[in-house]
Amino acid sequence: MKQAIDHYSVNPAIFLAIYLMSVPFFYYSLFRMMRAIAKKRGNEVLVWSTVFLCTIIAPFIYVLFFGRNLPWWVYGIIALLIGQGIFSLIRKLRKTNKAKS
Repeated sequence: MKQAIDHYSVNPAIFLAIYLMSVPFFYYSLFRMMRAIAKKRGNEVLVWSTVFLCTIIAPFIYVLFFGRNLPWWVYGIIALLIGQGIFSLIRKLRKTNKAKS
């Protein structure tokens, strides 16, 4: 843990804290997003899907902004995780809309 702080300027405890603090918001936004889809409220779906996406990527944004001397592949993995979150959100929204139609 000391090496991560000294060499990469990323504190694993802070990463874990951000990750754990975003979990309740993740599940609440997922619940509200699905409820808004069921009631066909487009504006609410947009708001809650944005909150959902932000809770997914919050810990990785910490690493991107505060991490130093990270290997290039770390940035690639973070980009893939963020891209996967966006892709799965879009897929879930489309799947739910097709099921409701």
